[in-house]
Amino acid sequence: MKNQFISLLSSIVVFVSCAQENKTETPPNSTVTYTLETVAATSEIPWGMDFLPDGSFLFTEKSGNLFHFKNGEKVRIQNVPSVYFSGQGGLLDVAIHPDFATNNLIYLTMASAEGSGSGGNTALVRAMLANDRLESVEVLYKAIPNTTAGQHFGSRVIFDRNGFVYFSIGDRGNRDVNPQDLSRDGGKVYRLHDDGRIPADNPFIDETNAKTATYSYGHRNIQGMTLHPATGEIWTHEHGPRGGDEINIIKKGENYGWPLATFGINYNGTPITENTSLPGMEDPIYQWTPSIAPSGMAFVNSNRYPEWNGELLVGSLVFQYLELVPIEGNTFRNI
Repeated sequence: MKNQFISLLSSIVVFVSCAQENKTETPPNSTVTYTLETVAATSEIPWGMDFLPDGSFLFTEKSGNLFHFKNGEKVRIQNVPSVYFSGQGGLLDVAIHPDFATNNLIYLTMASAEGSGSGGNTALVRAMLANDRLESVEVLYKAIPNTTAGQHFGSRVIFDRNGFVYFSIGDRGNRDVNPQDLSRDGGKVYRLHDDGRIPADNPFIDETNAKTATYSYGHRNIQGMTLHPATGEIWTHEHGPRGGDEINIIKKGENYGWPLATFGINYNGTPITENTSLPGMEDPIYQWTPSIAPSGMAFVNSNRYPEWNGELLVGSLVFQYLELVPIEGNTFRNI
């Protein structure tokens, strides 16, 4: 299960909340107590993780470290590219290639200062993992321009069932320009071949001046992305401002509205827009108001927890709980 990695104490209470239309500002009253085991501890900020075929796993630290946890030990991977470690930026997600067992390829998203201008922007990097070291490191995509803005780098990276790689880049704090402008990076989900080539059937391949890696746009800051185990659809969640955190199913070429349509408001309490929905734009299939600040997300695809099988788990940074989101098809089920 690919999800944001969090080091936990061995016996704690996890808050598991069912999806509700109106969430309160306090964690839910009902709790389910589980015994959790600390697998790997870190004093830094862990950000992304993915499992290898042998059951070991890789995880990133935002400060720029990549670790391989195997045989009960944490091994630091060498030759990781330098990151632009500022604000919300740093070393972000990690994903292994679907054919990792034969090619040893891994993919990283990170804030990078590569290119001209001060600051940084989000990059997708591919490398070969060999003997606890990255080899043949190459940047497949680097967003421009660099900026010293410290927010909304995204980013998650996953593969679909056809071997395409998808990754998200946040609006970089330039909400009124980047998300709705196809000629600019930011506020988008991108799709590439595994070697960085632009797929010939990407939706904006023939549009003048468009960023042709773009697959969908009108996003704020996607930090959750996962593949539905039954349908193969790409599900994401993204941070709203003050309210309006969203869950979306990503569709080719679609506009997801930010900031022209949102349930959120400005942090000072003033409105962003009166529109929560607009013609020609995709509505979220679920939204949280007030915000929970969603972190990782993953579908439960196991009979180990039969009562949860097929449901969605989403982490909350604000309330520090796991939220169980009961679903049926592409809608949320009332329980």
